[in-house]
Amino acid sequence: MKKLLSTNLDLGSYMPLWEGAYQILREAIVEGDLAPGQHLAEQQLAEELGISRTPVREALRRLALEGFVVMVPRRGAYVAGLSLKDMNDVFELRMALEGLAAYLAAQRITPQELTTLKELLDQLETAIVSGIREDIIDADTRFHALIYSASRNRRLIRIVGNLSDQIQSFRLQSLFAPGRLKETIQEHKRLL
Repeated sequence: MKKLLSTNLDLGSYMPLWEGAYQILREAIVEGDLAPGQHLAEQQLAEELGISRTPVREALRRLALEGFVVMVPRRGAYVAGLSLKDMNDVFELRMALEGLAAYLAAQRITPQELTTLKELLDQLETAIVSGIREDIIDADTRFHALIYSASRNRRLIRIVGNLSDQIQSFRLQSLFAPGRLKETIQEHKRLL
């Protein structure tokens, strides 16, 4: 495994070490820095993070509970692969949640939020033309976040928050499929 986790945890922080390790590893998985099927060696991760193996082990257990890591007895931990079924399940959830959020937002959005939503759509179109991946992801993510926020449904927002990393991981994969960016713009325009 190449050195991806170059930042040592802040040992003076009040956050438990396992939680800091968990957050760093989860982000690396979601962002694609740790690939599906990649072995996660406890000792190497502990060295890269500047902590002992115990908090790394606890972080891996939590990631396994959330489906980001697979634990194989006597072999160790591996980044979970994405099956077609997993992707389908997440997209079904996303369609249902985003449909509900858009419906509620259409009834509850403020004029200022609507203006911001239109600006985000313009930013997304500009980013697509420029081809800058980070700008595309940022504008698309902020667009969806504003729709959820405008729904004014705290429970919906909380559920989406719990699924956000999985949704984000799959969204990033699907967003850059051939022809998908143009479809994305058209779908977003229909929401307005």
